[in-house]
Order: sequence, then structure tokens, then C-alpha cells
Amino acid sequence: MNNALTAAAAGFGTGLSLIVAIGAQNAFVLRQGVRRHAVLAVVGICALSDAVLIALGVAGVGAVVVAWPDAVRAVGIVGGVFLLCYGVLAARRVLRPGTGGLSTDGEAAGSIRRAVLTCLAMTWLNPHVYLDTVFLVGSLAADRGPLRWTFGLGAALASLCWFAALGLGARLLGRVLARPAAWRVLDGLVAVTMLGLGAMLLIGT
Repeated sequence: MNNALTAAAAGFGTGLSLIVAIGAQNAFVLRQGVRRHAVLAVVGICALSDAVLIALGVAGVGAVVVAWPDAVRAVGIVGGVFLLCYGVLAARRVLRPGTGGLSTDGEAAGSIRRAVLTCLAMTWLNPHVYLDTVFLVGSLAADRGPLRWTFGLGAALASLCWFAALGLGARLLGRVLARPAAWRVLDGLVAVTMLGLGAMLLIGT
């Protein structure tokens, strides 16, 4: 039992250390949480996607994917272009504060679908997600031997806790970010993050 708890705790710490960083996915979840729009759907997609990828890594898929580097390169190009486009849209909201992007009110019908699709793209088109979950967590879990799945479960739990805290906890910032000036700062950070990550992905592929 103690060994299992140790493996789970190690997996939780590893998962948390990898995911708690300024990135496209975290910035998107934060923005959705502050706007109180499709929060549960976005948090669920992020946590479930990480759980699936961690499971694949623990199962040893990472070693197989390494045999096809062209596939990872293609995902990097598509993901880089996507992040650049999203970064441009965020920058546009900063330069045009009169647009709906600075409002905390609900959006029109159909916007939940856009939020879900955007979240899926940011998650599955980001090569760094595969590096962290499939390759890194998978390799660390392999060192745990028969407790590798316990380690993976801890990492998946860390992902769930982080995204839930980020998405649902962002509501506490509602009063602060109800002001257009604060929204411009947030969108500015999102734009810089997206453009920087997108450029790095394209340069590195």
C-alpha cells in the first residue's frame, strides 16, 4: 500500500510540474473560466485528453511513435499555424476593445461548439502535450515497473485537479476582469503566448 501511494504521489507531482506552466491550453482554459463559458466542457476535454495520452504513454505507445518522426513533425506544423492564427485573433481583441471578446456576458448559440473545437485543437495539435504525457510520463512510469499504472493514475489526477482549479477558480477573477482594460491585459498575455509558441513550433519542425 505504501509503495502504491508513493508511486501515485510521484505521478501526481510529476504531472503537476509538467502542466503548471504558461501555455496555450492553460491560457484558453483561464479565459473560458473568467468568461464563465463552456467551462465544464473545456475542463473535461483537457483532463480526459491528458488521461488518454498518459494511458498511451504508460502502455508504451511512446516508443512506437518515435519510429514515425514525420507524423510528429506534421502535427507541429499544423499546431504552429493554428496557434499563430489564434494569437492574431487575441491581438485583434486587444487593439479593438469594443468587440465582444472583452465582454463577460454569454455568447450566441453555437459558441459552445466553437469553444469545444478550439480546446480539442489546442490539446491534440500541440506536440508538447505528446512530449509531456506520452513520452516523458510514459518513460517515468516504466521505471515503476508493476506500479506504472498507479504512477500514471496520479499524473492524470494532477491534470484533472489543475484544470478544474484553473477553470472553476477563474470565476474569482470575474470582478477584476469585468473591466475592459483588464480583459485587454489578459488577451495581450494570451496573444504573446500563442504567437510565441506557434513561432517556436514552426521553427522547431
